[in-house]
Amino acid sequence: QMLISSIDYNDFVGRIGIGRITRGTLNVNDQVIVCDYHDPSVSYRSKIVTLYQIEGLQRVPAQTATVGDIVCISGIEKLSIGQTICAPDVPEPLEFVKISAPTVEMTFSVNNSPFAGKEGKFLTSRHLRDRLFKETLKDVSLHVYETESTEAFRVAGRGEMHLSILIETMRREGYEFQVSTPQVLFQQENGKTLEPMEQLVVDVPDFATGSVMEKMGVRKAELVHMQPIGNRTRIEFLIPSRGLFGYRSEFMTDTKGEGVLNTVFDSYRPYMGEIPTRTVGSLVAFESGTAMAYGLFNAQERGTLFIDAGVPVYEGMVVGVSPKAGDINVNVCKKKHLTNTRASGSDDALRLIPYKRMSLEESLEFINDDELVEVTPKTIRIRKKILDNDLRAKEDAKRKKQNA
Repeated sequence: QMLISSIDYNDFVGRIGIGRITRGTLNVNDQVIVCDYHDPSVSYRSKIVTLYQIEGLQRVPAQTATVGDIVCISGIEKLSIGQTICAPDVPEPLEFVKISAPTVEMTFSVNNSPFAGKEGKFLTSRHLRDRLFKETLKDVSLHVYETESTEAFRVAGRGEMHLSILIETMRREGYEFQVSTPQVLFQQENGKTLEPMEQLVVDVPDFATGSVMEKMGVRKAELVHMQPIGNRTRIEFLIPSRGLFGYRSEFMTDTKGEGVLNTVFDSYRPYMGEIPTRTVGSLVAFESGTAMAYGLFNAQERGTLFIDAGVPVYEGMVVGVSPKAGDINVNVCKKKHLTNTRASGSDDALRLIPYKRMSLEESLEFINDDELVEVTPKTIRIRKKILDNDLRAKEDAKRKKQNA
């Protein structure tokens, strides 16, 4: 009797099940039966093709293993986490925590920015498709769906962090692609719209309790429990999953980096109503070129910049954040014209405020519905879906007219 607690994948042997033997002895070429505690319909015979013992960080081939051994097995194609390998004459599945369905999805698409193909090794939709579907072989809580476009795929996971780990892994492997803003997955039941709820537990310093409670109220969170622990407070909330989008960075700012935040999926509940989205706008590059100190000096008066001088930019790329609602086009490539009264050395006197370097998680939290995160092995950029300034302005005008 052996519970599969992890899954790996290998191009040579296929799916590999990893687990600890709790009863009996397992040998290569043994006939076994696969069963599932939560799904009685899963019950089929198979055969152990290869068996590996784990020694240190290595997997060592073995012929037999017994109670207490943590082993890797292959030869069972549809094996999944939570299933039990049993002797054919004693099919007794072990209890396992049921794997929750995905609650958040993002769209992964081929990079089509002006800088596409300059830094990545894997660029095409075939590369992207193969890599995403390969990930589902060893990550059972990740779902990938085709879309109407051959260049975009819907990827559903257990939360922003789950998907951001996949994005970072692919980036380091040399993939280049772009991702959309996260969206929660709603369910319909008896004509009602249900949304995923998260159990949120925060440990915060006493000085930050008020601001955290205020932010939670705006995001439709319900207070469940509150307990003082020394000069800190532990607060438990029930909050819609979409209420957590973009909150982690705000939380760390409000708690001056001392807060601890943990979430776990709770249940699906009736839709809680509208939650205010991002209230700030973006500073958008007006033209393609290289960011100059003179252009950045003028742009930094409008908001906080994400780039430094000398960075290549393209039209429609987001180069900063404006404290006011609404996007502002800025010309960060602007140079100072040299005349008799303007010396080139005077640019050295321009003082640039240190820019904010955006991490992958911060970029995913920041983007609006009309923006994308461009991910390459070397760079993370934020861009508008529509890069052309005139086309974007027409689209905005059309949308405002429809809403009116």
